Amino acid sequence: MWFANFFVSGSMTMVLPFISLYIETFGHFSTKYVQHWAGLTFAVTFVSAFMFSPIWGKIGDLYGRKKILIISGIGMAVSIFLIGFAQSVWQLFLLRFFMGFFSGFISMSQAFISTQTPKEIAGRVLGTLQTGSITGSLFGPMLGGVLADTLGYSTTFKWTSIAIFISALLVMTTKEFRIDTRSGAKNHYSSKEVLLHIMRNPVLLTVLLISALVQIAHFSIQPILSLFVSELHGTTNIAFFSGMAFSVAGIGNLLMSRNWGKIADKYGYVKILVILLFSAGIIYLPGAAVTSYWQLVVIRFVLGVAMGGIIPVRIAYIRQEAPIAMQGEVLGYNTSLRFLGNIIGPMLGGFISGYLGFSAVFISTSALLIISGVILLVAMHRDPKLVKQHSA
Repeated sequence: MWFANFFVSGSMTMVLPFISLYIETFGHFSTKYVQHWAGLTFAVTFVSAFMFSPIWGKIGDLYGRKKILIISGIGMAVSIFLIGFAQSVWQLFLLRFFMGFFSGFISMSQAFISTQTPKEIAGRVLGTLQTGSITGSLFGPMLGGVLADTLGYSTTFKWTSIAIFISALLVMTTKEFRIDTRSGAKNHYSSKEVLLHIMRNPVLLTVLLISALVQIAHFSIQPILSLFVSELHGTTNIAFFSGMAFSVAGIGNLLMSRNWGKIADKYGYVKILVILLFSAGIIYLPGAAVTSYWQLVVIRFVLGVAMGGIIPVRIAYIRQEAPIAMQGEVLGYNTSLRFLGNIIGPMLGGFISGYLGFSAVFISTSALLIISGVILLVAMHRDPKLVKQHSA
């Protein structure tokens, strides 16, 4: 699963840095038009993903996650292959929408591994798994930039689809099992029971809702990053330098993801999550004042160090608070809320940058991350019993 995540994440991030540049090849458009449509085409994938994630999670709980992962891999591979043949913004928009139905591969793989992992080491194991997707996202944008500069955008999409198909083949070689549940524990929950379980745990509910806020913050800069790099560095080898700006955050992620998981296993998932949210918010703020490409690269690297722990620590907490038999659906809601953030973030970033400039995007992103930390801190102090590690 580590290698499957590596190929999927690498393939997906290979094409992210130049979606706005790909749109420019369809005709002679104004900068504002490209910024707006980059945000919309980036976000529309997550509209369909938002709708389907809880459904895939529920099906995974009932019939096993391995089958869902294979379907997801093949669906994404076909979608990205067809994007390589797009001739207009509308075709790209519709294909990105179709792709969203199969876009939960990384999240479903986390549920796949989570249900096979003892609670007391969940942070470390999920952090290790995340290094697979991080390593992929580290190499993906740079490789995608090189391919795009040498072979063109269309050919890059077609090659990307092959790597994702390999991921589906890798999943076929895995074996699915569940760790032993307590005797007498339920092996099936209705959707109503799952929602009631979430509502009765205010900290769990807050962690899920913060998934959306974090993604709004993180993804508001993604679709316009290549345009910002172009403004700072110029248009020479723009796809490569945009890819590097994307990738450097992955280096910081890679260095600390597993370590954050280990630290959270020891000191508490919610406490570490609060620290990471405040840290990421503070780190993002200087991005509003950068005047050179290398300043942006340094900020993206330090941001990666802070952001590296947010996903595995969050999922480890859900693993702790949700019974095995409902984890797929709970993680499905978590994924769905993340995708909701992915919908709002790019559109927000596109419109803010179009009307207020790139600096305003960094300021709003920083504010959202700090607000997320405050919300979780308040929830933690209101219900301290729900924050303690059950596995300690």
